[in-house]
Amino acid sequence: MRANKVPTEEIKREPAAFADRVTSDGRFGRAAEPGRYRLVVSRACPWAHRVVMVRRLMGLEDAVSLAVADPVQEIIEGDPHWVFTEETGSPGGRDPVLGVHALREAYLAAAPGYDGGVSVPALVDTGTGHVVSNDYDRLSTDMAAEWGPLARPGAPDLYPEGLREEIEEIGEGVYNDVNNGVYRTGFAPDQERYDAAVGRLFARLDELEERLSARRYLVGDHITLADVRLWSTLLRFDAAYHGLFKCNVRKISEYPALWAYARDLFQTPGFGDTANLDHIRAHYYRVMTGINPTGVVAAGPDPRGWLTPHYREELGGSPFGGGTAPGPVPEGEQVPPIG
Repeated sequence: MRANKVPTEEIKREPAAFADRVTSDGRFGRAAEPGRYRLVVSRACPWAHRVVMVRRLMGLEDAVSLAVADPVQEIIEGDPHWVFTEETGSPGGRDPVLGVHALREAYLAAAPGYDGGVSVPALVDTGTGHVVSNDYDRLSTDMAAEWGPLARPGAPDLYPEGLREEIEEIGEGVYNDVNNGVYRTGFAPDQERYDAAVGRLFARLDELEERLSARRYLVGDHITLADVRLWSTLLRFDAAYHGLFKCNVRKISEYPALWAYARDLFQTPGFGDTANLDHIRAHYYRVMTGINPTGVVAAGPDPRGWLTPHYREELGGSPFGGGTAPGPVPEGEQVPPIG
């Protein structure tokens, strides 16, 4: 279902159209080589944001370059498409590395005649201009666990072998009821399916509130992929999902533990320094005309709340475990500061 259409059926997510795996040893056919790939994202998209966070936490900025699409998709032949514009650092409206205006050009380069959806994130081979993968979950997992030799010294172990089963178990519930649950709620075609989706969403948030009341992170004593997956939705919740998607039983800021947890991560390098709330609001309110036909963008909430003390360190644990924080955000990748 397209975001600019009035919902008539329950939202369904199609499998990734391109799913080549990239690993340090190339055992699936593609090797992680410095400079070979370009990651195309939107700062607005929660699925793309996961990969951006992992890339930064692992220190892979020099290994894989970043291309940021405009948060407001352009309508091309009746469909919304991710495009590059002057406003997002692409002179002449073309990505300076890939030479394309619309991401779909890289999809078509890989598969002429492709007529499916075009999504971010997309990993593109800079040599051929072909999309390699738009599988956000596999991209983030592989960058966390399979790009090791290219990662920075002190990079955290975001996917510890001994915790993977628990990470995936938590992740499945978070995906079904929260990550995708907000969309199932916002695009519910009737009252019955809305009630079911919003009920599951807040039941899961209540469960997460209880879990995070006694521990700093979702799994283990430092940041893992479980936190990355949940936080991408928490960041957008009060700014977009609460009002626009009718996820309005409670705000995240009304959950004591979840809101403190969300602020703790926002203030951790790799999270808030990859977040652009202006892009988030612009995308959701201007693009999703099926549920917001006026395109009027909401003004709030006040982003300064993200910078207030959280006191989560009292629960123990440390963000990076035995590792260290990533260094400064690379030139040209900074997001507007909150102040």
